[in-house]
Amino acid sequence: MYNFDEIIDRRGTNALNTDGFRGYIFHAGPEKVFPYKDEEFVRMWVADMEFGVAPEILDALRERVDRRIFGYTGVYDDEYYNAFSAWCVDHYGWSCKKEELCVSPGIIPALYQLTETLCTKDEAVLINTPAYGYFLHAAEYAGVNVITSPLRKLADGTFEVDFDDFERKCADPRCKLVFWCNPHNPTGRMWTEDELRRAGEIMAKYNLWIVSDEIHCDLIRSGRRHIPMAKVMPDYPKLITCMAPTKTFNLAGLAFSNIIIRDASLRERFIERDKLFGMVNPMSLTAAKAAYERGGAWHTELKAYLDENFAFVKDFLARELPEAVMYIPEATYLAWVDLSRCLPDVADLPDFFANRAGVLLEGGNSLFVGNAEGYIRLNLAMPRSIIKTGLERMRDSIRAHRG
Repeated sequence: MYNFDEIIDRRGTNALNTDGFRGYIFHAGPEKVFPYKDEEFVRMWVADMEFGVAPEILDALRERVDRRIFGYTGVYDDEYYNAFSAWCVDHYGWSCKKEELCVSPGIIPALYQLTETLCTKDEAVLINTPAYGYFLHAAEYAGVNVITSPLRKLADGTFEVDFDDFERKCADPRCKLVFWCNPHNPTGRMWTEDELRRAGEIMAKYNLWIVSDEIHCDLIRSGRRHIPMAKVMPDYPKLITCMAPTKTFNLAGLAFSNIIIRDASLRERFIERDKLFGMVNPMSLTAAKAAYERGGAWHTELKAYLDENFAFVKDFLARELPEAVMYIPEATYLAWVDLSRCLPDVADLPDFFANRAGVLLEGGNSLFVGNAEGYIRLNLAMPRSIIKTGLERMRDSIRAHRG
């Protein structure tokens, strides 16, 4: 029903994906040049999709445009909560209370705000590594310390929590807040109920605040079911859950996220510190509500297409680059690939592939906080023909480098 093979030209839209990669990946400006023109790159980096937004959401946006007025807007009725809650019940067998639901322009702004609200300068945030870079940036913004607990790497390419190390780090008297990522970015692990329960017991034992970033919870392999940390810890008051329709439905530029805060005093403080004083973009609210109410069929087909993309990449690497280590993750549309045996002498993999293959990707410790040396992250939320071109270029550049 939906065409995920369509290639959509994003040039001229001020997209981070096409126009902002120099600053984000390479911390450089227009002075940085490559052997490739910008439009010649295969872009497999930032986590938004190359797929068009579901037509049902576009219809809702057009309907809202036809209302012709875009004045100050907030969430003043129950319609959005009802749509989000119904989605949660259907997909996770869980939902939050209406009063717990706050909205934010994004999970990143919420992380920044929560960190500066909950932590003092001599306290610390704990993260599992490799980690989403903005977990570190949120701590840096608030001027607080960072404690890392490396995930344990297994031979098949999967990862697991080192619970002994995790508990030692939770017990650190500086530790005040844990950024828990579920499903995990960049490894794609969907934590099992036993893993969630064990982690939750440790964090509760040391009375820590928990921010559970669950933005990838709907981007899971077909047939799987997400388990919110809030479902495993139904009565723990110091839990904040972050979810968003923007990642699932490719609406990131519309900037709208769900921040679920159980503690009433923190919730009040969060709302007080909202620099937008409760205002939301009317188009963002329209798109988010439509996604949860009308996007189900598109979402189901999206997951099936992503499943096929992962199978394609897994088969390609096994055949063409057998030294690469990759497993098909339970969640996300991001492949976390160990190339340490393919390019043992290359320290900066994003720079190598940009210059030698014309492929933009992310990887390594500088972008993923630590425990990521030799790894790249490939965005697979794009037409399979683009992935094929990107992989072939990467293969050829590795072979040329190795002589």
